[in-house]
Order: sequence, then C-alpha cells, then structure tokens
Amino acid sequence: MLIFPFNGVRPRIHRSAFIAPNATIIGDVEIGPDSSVFYGTVLRADVGAIRIGARTNIQDNCVLHVDRDADCVLEDDVTVGHMAMVHGAHVESGTLVGMQATVLSRSHIGTGSLIAGGAVVLEGQHIPARSLAAGVPAKVRRELSPEESAAFIPHAARYVETARGQAPESESLRLEDVWF
Repeated sequence: MLIFPFNGVRPRIHRSAFIAPNATIIGDVEIGPDSSVFYGTVLRADVGAIRIGARTNIQDNCVLHVDRDADCVLEDDVTVGHMAMVHGAHVESGTLVGMQATVLSRSHIGTGSLIAGGAVVLEGQHIPARSLAAGVPAKVRRELSPEESAAFIPHAARYVETARGQAPESESLRLEDVWF
C-alpha cells in the first residue's frame, strides 16, 4: 500500500477497512469501519480533508481529491463505481455514484441518490435526497422510490463481503507463479 503523510498529517484507517495493495492514500484521510478502497484508487488530501464513513466502497481506479475550501466527504454505505471522480464534494449516506461519474467541488448529493454512470455533477450543484441524476451536466431526472433508494444499502454491504475476500498482500503471486 502507498500510504503517505502530507505536512505531518497521516491517514487514519480503521482496522476493519480493506485497502488494495496499489491504492494510494495521501494526507488528511480518514477511512471508517468495513470500508474499502480498491485497486488503483487515489485519495489525495493535501489541501483539505477526505472523510469516508462506514461500509463505503470506492472501486477500482477512482480519484478523490479536495479544494482548500471544499473537503471530500463520503458518508456511510456509499458506493463509488469504477473510475469515478469525487472532488471536494459531500455525498450523503446510501448513495451510489456510477462508473466514470464526476462529482465536482462544493456539490452536495442527498441521501439515497443515484448519480448515473458518466454523469457530471457541476461545481456547487445540489442533488436532493433520493434523486436519479444523469447527463452532462447532470440533471435530476426523477425521484427514486423508497425501495430503489433502500437497495443501495445492501449493495454497499455486498462490497464489505467482497473486500473481506480479497487476498492479503502476503498472498500475492509472483510473476514466476503465473508464467506459462
């Protein structure tokens, strides 16, 4: 794992969290219980803080960063899909940020929302709770039903189990083990 302090501030990671061996975590980052940071992801908190709640999963090749006046906050049970970017934004609990979505600085995503894959949430944009937002720029397309919104919680829980099944670094294979 590539875990670095920045200006004397070290990342703080709960013991139950999974951090992929090639994830990069820099500076004022806090990762809560049973959360996961998957392969190739970068969390860089150099000019502000990144706060990740419990049971939140950040999938492969995501980028989380901050602005001087905009911390990056992901509350509990958030799913961030592959290759998404969350930059200085606040994402409330039980939300799913789709693959390759971009959530820009000072934006706020309400509880139980779905940011569609490839969507771009503009700087300072507010997405209300239980909304489906899609497009470039992202627009609220409709309100999610309570059942649709609630489905994001067990979805995040599945990633807790997926993370627990990842091989620890000591079990990684050497090139000699996979040549044919």
